[in-house]
Formats: sequence, structure tokens, C-alpha cells
Amino acid sequence: MTFLTLAAVVVALQAGWTWTLYDGAGPVVLANEIPDSPRLRAVLECTPGSGVTRVDLFGPNAGPGMATIVSGTASATGQSDARGPQRSIALRTDHPVFGQFVLTGALDVAVAGRHQTVSVEPGHLAKLRRFAELCSG
Repeated sequence: MTFLTLAAVVVALQAGWTWTLYDGAGPVVLANEIPDSPRLRAVLECTPGSGVTRVDLFGPNAGPGMATIVSGTASATGQSDARGPQRSIALRTDHPVFGQFVLTGALDVAVAGRHQTVSVEPGHLAKLRRFAELCSG
């Protein structure tokens, strides 16, 4: 683990943000949240085995339109729907972008030149891999 990666993990832990996997009855959810609060940065949700995940991003950059989704060397485009501070994008779990995201933990979504980044820290990548496993069709 590099110093920068370690520093990012320490900052995230100090701020209370974490990745939580919810895989009981109903949809599978991986949330970047402050537990026991309404604060969310990103939520990935799927019906188990469906092969499609919905990526919800929260923040001031939310807006509808065509999205460019990038992870590693893979990219895709898709429709972004927005409701208030939330942007939603559907992504197939067998798409190379999703595969790169599972490997790297980094996903960038751009709509109209505004970027939002999803970053799953190395200590939480096992949760992302489990989410992908449960969602894949």
C-alpha cells in the first residue's frame, strides 16, 4: 500500500465515511455512507443475478443527460437521470467498465462536463467484488 493510498484510507475513516454491503432479502446494495445517518455519496443497487446495477451518485453536480462512464481504460455512455441532488445511471455488470471498476475501485461519471468520482478504497474492494458476484447474471 502506497503512502497516498494509506493517507486516503485514514482520512476516509476519520471522516466516518465507509462502504457498507447490504445483501439480505431484497436488492443488493453497496453504499458509500456515514452509518446511522442520511449522508450518502454513492449507492450501487441491483436485483441479485440480474446483471444490471444502478449507480446513484449524490452531490451538487447531479444533472440529467448523456453520461460518459470511465474506469481504467474502459468507457461507456448511458442516460443519466437526476432527482434533486441524486444522479442515477444503469450499468451492465458484464460491461468492461464495470469489470475495470471492480478491479480498480475507481469510476468517473461525467455529464455536461461535470464529473463525479466513485472511489472504493483498497480495504473495501472485497465488498465491491462480492456485490458484483451477487449481481452478475
